[in-house]
Formats: sequence, structure tokens, C-alpha cells
Amino acid sequence: MSAGIDQQDIKREKILEASHQRFLHYGYSKTTMNEIAGDLSMSKALLYYYFPDKSELYMAVMRKLASDYLQMVENKIGSFDNLRDAFLYQVNTQHDFMVANYNFFDFVRLNEQNLPDTIWTIVGEVHATETKLLTRAIELEAEKGTIQPITNPAEIVEVFLDAMHGIKVGFMQKKINFPKKEHLDEIHNKRLLLIDIFVRGLK
Repeated sequence: MSAGIDQQDIKREKILEASHQRFLHYGYSKTTMNEIAGDLSMSKALLYYYFPDKSELYMAVMRKLASDYLQMVENKIGSFDNLRDAFLYQVNTQHDFMVANYNFFDFVRLNEQNLPDTIWTIVGEVHATETKLLTRAIELEAEKGTIQPITNPAEIVEVFLDAMHGIKVGFMQKKINFPKKEHLDEIHNKRLLLIDIFVRGLK
């Protein structure tokens, strides 16, 4: 019995990998279930057995991407030598992830006014984990005495993340919640500048 389940898990993982590559290169709207099935040399009926429709498959890929990202961030909590390195890690990791997966997120750009609850749940999980990473970094620096004691480090982190979001908002047009790809580097550079200002302010 377990061998069968394992086999199903392996097949499911292969579907998620192939789908990610399709969504990444062609975007959600230009990808069909037929093409994904073809990439896997799988019948469309079998693909639909695992995922009843394209949106459900897309959400499964997004959950997997988010899980990998969260694991990466979780593994770094409490591991930094100084505060700047922790903040740099958060900003650089998020930037690299967005650049690498930009085309994948066309679903988010196309459906901004009507995003599924699943996406908002994932956004909340990412926010909570990044907050945990930076809060712990501040606590450790305060314990070492390299920055002044802070009563509520999580609140400080919230201000920082709000400021990071504010930089992104500056590049949005007509209330679009997703920046254009050509703006990502400029957003990143401004966020790096904010890190220096922010870390200096905590000392």
C-alpha cells in the first residue's frame, strides 16, 4: 500500500515540477493542461485525476514554491553574525525569488482584484516567517549589546517591512499591486539603501 502512495507522491511531484516550468516560461494564461500532460508524456485524463483544473494545479505549484521559500528562510533564523546581514538576506532572498519566478506570477497580476484566499494565506505565512527572521536578529544583537535594547522588536520589524512595501508601491501604476519586471532592480536598490539607514538608526 505505501509503495503505491509513494509512487503517487513521486508522480505528483513530477507534475508540479513540469507545471512550474510551463507557468514560468509561458505564464498562467498561455499554459494549457494539454501542454503539461504532453511535457510529462501523460494522458490528460491522468493529469486531471491529480488536479481537476488548471487553477488548482497552479495553486499547488504556488504552495510548493512558498514552502521551499519558507523553509529556506526558517533555516536561517538566528544564524547571522550581525543585523545588517540578516536584513540583507531577507531583501536579497525575496528579490532573487521574485526575479527568478516573475513570469510565474502573471496569474497574480491578472487577478489582482480577485485573488483566491489561498494566495492571501501564503502571503501571510511569508510575512510571518520574514518577521520572525528579522525579529530574532534584532533580539540577538540587543543581547550582544551592539544595539540599544528594544522593548518590542517585532513592532520595529513591522515598520521596516511596511517601508519595504512602500518602496514597491512607489512603482505601482493605477493601483496595480505588482511592479513591472524592469522596476525590480530599482526597487531592490532602494530597499538596500533603506537597510543601511534602518540598521544605523537601531545602534
